[in-house]
Amino acid sequence: MNRIMVTLRRTRAIVRHPPHLKRTCMVALLVGIWLSAFNVGGQLLAGPWDLPLAIKIAMNVLTPFTVANLGLVSRQVGSESDEAG
Repeated sequence: MNRIMVTLRRTRAIVRHPPHLKRTCMVALLVGIWLSAFNVGGQLLAGPWDLPLAIKIAMNVLTPFTVANLGLVSRQVGSESDEAG
């Protein structure tokens, strides 16, 4: 259990590191805008803007944010294990 907590703390530190956070937020914003325009662009233009639409847009932004952070964390952890081995 202690090992899991250490891993979660390290992951949180990597994700919250300001340069990393700036980069992953920018990726999430740009890709999220593209995905929203592609997936729900007609609904955005036609309206109405409702809760289901807001959830779709949020998911279009959160998905690339999650993927960018998973890549970042896996790279950090992978480079550390390469150095150890």
